[in-house]
Amino acid sequence: MKPSDVTVGDFLERWIQDYARSNLSPRTVEGYDYVIHRHLVPGLGSALLMQLGPEQVQRYYAEKLRSGLSPTTVRHHHMVLHNTLKKAVKWGMLARNPLDAVTPPKAQPAEMHTLDEDDVRRLLEAARSSPYHALFYTALYRGMRRSELLALRWSDVDLDLAQISVNRTLHHLRDGGVVFRPPKTAKSRRTIALPPSAALVLREHQEGQQVIWRTFGAELRDSDLVFCQPDGTPLLPNTVTHAWVKLVRSIGLGGVRLHDARHTHASLMLKQGVHPKVVQERLGHSSIQMTLDTYSHVAPGLQNAAALSFDESLAKNTSQAGPKKGLVSKMLAKTENGRRDAGFEGPF
Repeated sequence: MKPSDVTVGDFLERWIQDYARSNLSPRTVEGYDYVIHRHLVPGLGSALLMQLGPEQVQRYYAEKLRSGLSPTTVRHHHMVLHNTLKKAVKWGMLARNPLDAVTPPKAQPAEMHTLDEDDVRRLLEAARSSPYHALFYTALYRGMRRSELLALRWSDVDLDLAQISVNRTLHHLRDGGVVFRPPKTAKSRRTIALPPSAALVLREHQEGQQVIWRTFGAELRDSDLVFCQPDGTPLLPNTVTHAWVKLVRSIGLGGVRLHDARHTHASLMLKQGVHPKVVQERLGHSSIQMTLDTYSHVAPGLQNAAALSFDESLAKNTSQAGPKKGLVSKMLAKTENGRRDAGFEGPF
């Protein structure tokens, strides 16, 4: 086939077979494969690769938006097509990437529903009688991603030093298989301290697992999963998510996602005055800017608390230079309730 006869569909299929399957993780290949065969090939596949223009792609985006796809989803299509066509340029099949001249729709971030202190306590109390109590407790008190929690082994947990090492992730493929992969970025691979209460919950969870293992004539090993089925096989991500949804609905918190446990952990830590750099390291964000951008809604409370703290520290040693000491004390007392609301008295 002459280069001028290659269609977009031909190239995308070649990219999947010759590049993606040998260079990307199975889970990532599944995602690309779905977008390519479900959307890009039907929409743009018949176009000649060398003649694909920005206006044609821009029209495709508009049609997808009109069909009901969200801007975030269509933006993901843009990312997939842009990444694949970069290889076409590298392989000498295109002189330039036409996606460079296309404007994708702006992404709409998913709405964040963070829990307050009372919500956290109510949720964990309700989870106490479920098989997922230790898992949900760790999610809230550690801020780990679902894929990280489900890949955790006992060798990754040091209960004496009260810390967890995140070394891999679990992914459930569409064919039913489960794969373990290293974290996507170096920052995601991390070791983070556990609060004492979470270490205690995990120790009790471990003891419970040991009892189950011994009834089957086996001993719990370091290589065994922390959160798993009674027979030791991995928990499926969707099963855990459905259990979370059912739990939050039972206590009137419908709409709170499992991923919001991670957001809750970060928000409550920031409200306590924990430095954003520490929060970034605990979450495994690639940069502190990502942490600050994600949790910008917490910033006003942090600013107020910082201003009051500054005033408090100077008021102790100020006599004539500022307002009368009694007035400062009165103002501080008036705002004390607000500061207490902005903080969190717990082991996060």
